[in-house]
Amino acid sequence: MAKEKPTKDTLTPDLAILEKAVADNRVNFDPELLGALTQVYDETVPCESLHRWQDRVIVKEIPKGAYVLDLGCGRGELLGQLIREMEVHGQAVEVDPEAAMAAMELGVPVLNIDISEVLSDFSDQSFDYIILESTVQTLWEPLSVLSEILRVGKRCVVSFPNFGHWRTRYDLAVKGRMPVTESLPFQWYDTPNIRVLTVSDFMDWCAKNSVKLICAYGLINGRVRCITEKDNLMVEEALMFFSRD
Repeated sequence: MAKEKPTKDTLTPDLAILEKAVADNRVNFDPELLGALTQVYDETVPCESLHRWQDRVIVKEIPKGAYVLDLGCGRGELLGQLIREMEVHGQAVEVDPEAAMAAMELGVPVLNIDISEVLSDFSDQSFDYIILESTVQTLWEPLSVLSEILRVGKRCVVSFPNFGHWRTRYDLAVKGRMPVTESLPFQWYDTPNIRVLTVSDFMDWCAKNSVKLICAYGLINGRVRCITEKDNLMVEEALMFFSRD
């Protein structure tokens, strides 16, 4: 049975408030923005679980037996799964000693060191895939790290919360507050996110630096699907696969 498009009566309270703010000229949003907020994406596929949804996509994309470097691996869940299920040759890097120890307990080989201090030790194209999951926005020098992973890896995988999402814009424009959402669960004073970026920002960086964007996925309204730059407003979290060639 086809899903009906939302009407004004079925808008969420937040969207209704945003619509009124535009009508009252309290915020200057393009009319197309409000229309985009109520789009129904027929091509989306329900995700079995939103927790660590990026892991599910990455496991499907990385081939069996690949050489994988996981930067900022956390407690090692993703690389551990890749080693078990895809028999990859894995190496992880994690600066947090407690998280690194947890990863080791899963059987994941971990270097307990800062990402920026270790990449220069790897030779060109020494890994098939380099993963930087939910980490790029926490780096002091993200462009340096991105340049290095393109040198060291044949293909790179980066995920990040999209600060171009409508909820972020709403909180800033209407509430005048820094956003606190499921993807951005921190207050302004304890957030690790020091380099905010959007889907459009990342795609622009790829275009300007001769980086090939192989594919891109996003979490949109509780679903995961392939995305384009036109989805910048609707993507809550983004997952990008890219390479130098």
